[in-house]
Amino acid sequence: MRLTFTLLSAFLLTSILLCGCGTKGKSLSSQNGFTQKDANAAFDSFHAHYYNPASGVYRTSLENDKRAAIWTQAIFWDMAMNAYERTGDKRYRKIINDIFEGAGREYDNYNWDNAKEWFIYDDIMWWVISLARAYDITGDKKYLALSESGFDRVWNGSKAVGDDGSYDKELGGMRWGWERHQRHGKMACINFPTVVGAMTLYNATDKKEYFDKAVEIYVWARNVLFDTERGRIADHKNDRGKHPDWKAHLYNQATFIGAGVMLYKKTGDKRYLDDAILATNYVKDSMCDENGLLPYENGIEQGIYCAIFAQYIIRLIEDCGQKQYLGWMYDNINAAWKNRDTARTLTFKNFAAPCPTGDIEVYDASGCVALMQVIPPKKYNNTK
Repeated sequence: MRLTFTLLSAFLLTSILLCGCGTKGKSLSSQNGFTQKDANAAFDSFHAHYYNPASGVYRTSLENDKRAAIWTQAIFWDMAMNAYERTGDKRYRKIINDIFEGAGREYDNYNWDNAKEWFIYDDIMWWVISLARAYDITGDKKYLALSESGFDRVWNGSKAVGDDGSYDKELGGMRWGWERHQRHGKMACINFPTVVGAMTLYNATDKKEYFDKAVEIYVWARNVLFDTERGRIADHKNDRGKHPDWKAHLYNQATFIGAGVMLYKKTGDKRYLDDAILATNYVKDSMCDENGLLPYENGIEQGIYCAIFAQYIIRLIEDCGQKQYLGWMYDNINAAWKNRDTARTLTFKNFAAPCPTGDIEVYDASGCVALMQVIPPKKYNNTK
């Protein structure tokens, strides 16, 4: 995810920032923005504070060694992969392996039939995506094998668990979970990650079945969960209800953007790109504050949402040439980095306020760090 900047592109990006594009209000950007060295420091400190070498996974908070939620571990793994892609540093390559092995010890060696560890479909699908990415980055086929078996577990179900899969053959879309009370929920957090997972596997294997599944779920979920006028993504639609729940969350906007980008990149159909842009503009214009700073939530594990957004906004910028969003991302990173806890080199989910000095949950510390691993610093700030 590294970008090579020419003098001309650096000049164009500087012009974007100086004109204040990409935010609703006054631009926060300045020439004293973050650097590659800062991006290293941010990830290194995050990893040092939250990764638990004894368990091999990330802890819940600075003061709580209980392992963080299973699905978020995949997002933290993505952050390590992004740090490696950004730098090529062997230290980060080792961390990729350490996290994989640690999660294997913690989660029954990726036994998808262990319903105690893997108790909801989207928990598995987040790992399916990350495992396929690990294969793409490293070429190690063990990651691909687990990703494919995880996708099959979600789509087709498990005899051992006693369910017939997330895919609803009759009504369409992906169900949230296999328990009776979960069967009617068609959540954005399983549908759009399924598209991303299927496309990531299609790119890795060239198996058309993954592409076909991606398109089918995208069409269903777009028809049911996407506001085609405003660009917002509904949280879910219950089969028993008449209308979707239009509560918008940053991570659902993110995976919809990612799904659209991946389908556009493969097909060249501009409708997918238009969808992704509309969803991104909804975040920028309707979910951010007056300075364009990204929204945050205070619910359980919801501090991770910005880290997921980082994963897919860069794909829109880089893969689809939508550079108009870079200034907005610089503003967010620079604001959060300016407000970091300098003693611990930690950042917080509320980019507009100083980072708390007490205990901080791992989810709430992840957003700025994740953005810094994928958004390239401006050339004149890029010091070693």
